[in-house]
Amino acid sequence: MDPRRPLYLDYHATTPVDPRVLDAMLPFFSERFGNAASRQHAYGWEAQKAVDDARGEVAALIGASPGEIVFTSGATESNNLAIKGAAQWLRDRGDHIITVATEHKSVLDSCKRLESEGCRVTVLGVNAEGFIDLDELRAAITDRTVLVSVMAANNEIGVIQPLAAIGAIARERGVLFHTDAAQAAGKIPIDVAAMGVDLLSLTGHKYYGPKGAGALYVRRAKPKLKLACQIDGGGHENGLRSGTLNVPGVVGLGRAAAICRETLPEESARLRRLRDRLLAGLRRMDGVRVNGPEGDRRLPHNLHVSVDAIEGEALLMALGDLAVSTGSACSSGSQAPSHVLQAIGAVNPPSPPASARQGDVAASIRFGLGRTTTEEEIDYAIDRVTTVVRSLRSRRRPDERAKSDG
Repeated sequence: MDPRRPLYLDYHATTPVDPRVLDAMLPFFSERFGNAASRQHAYGWEAQKAVDDARGEVAALIGASPGEIVFTSGATESNNLAIKGAAQWLRDRGDHIITVATEHKSVLDSCKRLESEGCRVTVLGVNAEGFIDLDELRAAITDRTVLVSVMAANNEIGVIQPLAAIGAIARERGVLFHTDAAQAAGKIPIDVAAMGVDLLSLTGHKYYGPKGAGALYVRRAKPKLKLACQIDGGGHENGLRSGTLNVPGVVGLGRAAAICRETLPEESARLRRLRDRLLAGLRRMDGVRVNGPEGDRRLPHNLHVSVDAIEGEALLMALGDLAVSTGSACSSGSQAPSHVLQAIGAVNPPSPPASARQGDVAASIRFGLGRTTTEEEIDYAIDRVTTVVRSLRSRRRPDERAKSDG
């Protein structure tokens, strides 16, 4: 650990570029700077070869074929292209989209935009662990449904949805299935064919690649899937995403995918052990609750907990030496909790009744472990959180402590 910087445990937000990825990217900034669309000379051919290689590496990570990979700027753009592109292309066939309350905002806001343009959107709820109800999904599909969009793994509570079961339902009813796999790609096994996925979004900076480089998987198996493009101007990427390709970023995206595919089984097992060690240490305190499922049904590197009798803002300020994602889950509503925690019932609504007790507070913390996380760092995090929580609890007024204790 570098004592001059906070311990980084926020790998869901972003990851550092792997040195091997950076080495692969560097030549394409200067020495091999060609435009992949320049087909008349060696500089362009060289860039195109690098892009083709990266396309194959990204495809291999998710069980696709290279021709099914469309390069984008990241998962947000991929989600917009998948959802808006599918809905607009299929508008004559239907106008109904199904998604989930716990999705990333780039999915929910894309659906809201389409809703403002006349589409109908059904937002499914989730249970206390964050899973959708497959029977509710079946019941929600109508003859006007064109798309189901369900996140592969949640960016806050790590819940892994049953993609194969969802894909089977969508295929049976003849609707497209899109999944936002930004948090899942490179972390858990994904096979788009076996899971019945038609569209899949991913981004490089979540799995040790560069920011600004992502991809959308678009199924090409018969019948070939078509989308309405969202960026016009040149017909790049099979007409789905115009614009000069970010060749260094694409190269990094592919190299990062290849490394993840090679190391995934061992790295997932290692991170799962570290996550369980962290949870066991935190549970030595009273009032610690896990948000989302436990065990193999959540991402191996994810832990999201609520700690009772602590205000989120105070905890965040006191944990300055830990780079974690925190939020307040308080009944006073002074700091709005996340839509994910609200969906699973882990917090009160943002505007609780005035009668809510001041002592009824809880802070939520999301820990994201990564490739460089060590046992020593996990033990340090346990010690720091435990020390801070006990200190903050001890400062509360006796009447507040009595209320929160019983």
